Amino acid sequence: MARRRRSRLPLFAAVFVLLAAAAWLIGGWYSAGPLKEQIEFDVGEGEGLGALADDLQAQGAIGSATVFKLRARLLGGGTEVKAGSFLIPKRASEATVLEILKGDKVIRRLITIPEGMPSVLVAERLAANKDLTGTISAPEEGSVLPDSYDWQKGEPRAAVLKRMQAAMDKALAELWAKRSPRTVAKTPQEALILASIVEKETGKPAERRMVAGLYSNRVRKGMLLQADPTIIYPITKGKPLGRRIRQSEIQAVNGYNTYTMVGLPKGPITNPGRDSIAAVLDPAETEALFMVADGTGGHVFADTLEQHNANVSKWFAIRKARGEL
Repeated sequence: MARRRRSRLPLFAAVFVLLAAAAWLIGGWYSAGPLKEQIEFDVGEGEGLGALADDLQAQGAIGSATVFKLRARLLGGGTEVKAGSFLIPKRASEATVLEILKGDKVIRRLITIPEGMPSVLVAERLAANKDLTGTISAPEEGSVLPDSYDWQKGEPRAAVLKRMQAAMDKALAELWAKRSPRTVAKTPQEALILASIVEKETGKPAERRMVAGLYSNRVRKGMLLQADPTIIYPITKGKPLGRRIRQSEIQAVNGYNTYTMVGLPKGPITNPGRDSIAAVLDPAETEALFMVADGTGGHVFADTLEQHNANVSKWFAIRKARGEL
């Protein structure tokens, strides 16, 4: 009796289904996605792909959160993502979306603290950033290193400030270790205080070491430093005065006014930059004891009072010609 041949149709059907499933799984993973325009997508610290998939679907980056999570587990090589903000291009495939969220191409957001910005304004700048969280008080004057700093959406302001202060600690330690024997600073804090005066007294980078040399000479001789910014600081905490200094303010006795006290103020009057600190720790070799504006944004220096008086007369003539007097 002849044996009946088994039908191969069920096997073919099973293979077909498996191939179709694989095509759906893999093809959907690598094919263009539904996103119509590039978007910025934020990943919070500790957020997992489960919650993020719902957000991705809501923003139109993927078609289905459930399907995306399945494909990510099977094809994505893991589902751990990084915190930060990422740019997802239009029509990005699911594979590309996950690759972006797992990668290092975090959007860099920078907040810049310029040289000579006092701490009260540093706090105001951080407070004005609506994408940061939490509250802070003005940090200790001179504790922030002027520079540009990365930050992320939702990051605490205190965390950003902490990085700024850590940068100053590091920079000050590095520069102090390389100090010249000519510096009059006996401690890193004294270097910071004198550097804050240098920072406020000149806007020309090329003058910093010369200004530092002048004030170093005055410190050595026990002369009054007579730095105008030290008059203003107790009044405004470093903000612009907005008017001429009054005679009563020049004569004020406090811990900062170097017109009525010998030596350095009791603390910095701003946040000095790295170059001003370096200038104080390696001042120019000069005999200069006096300086006055030269009309170009810089100063003319003098070794004697007689020379200085002549320079002051020239400066008054310049101001008179400009109609400032």
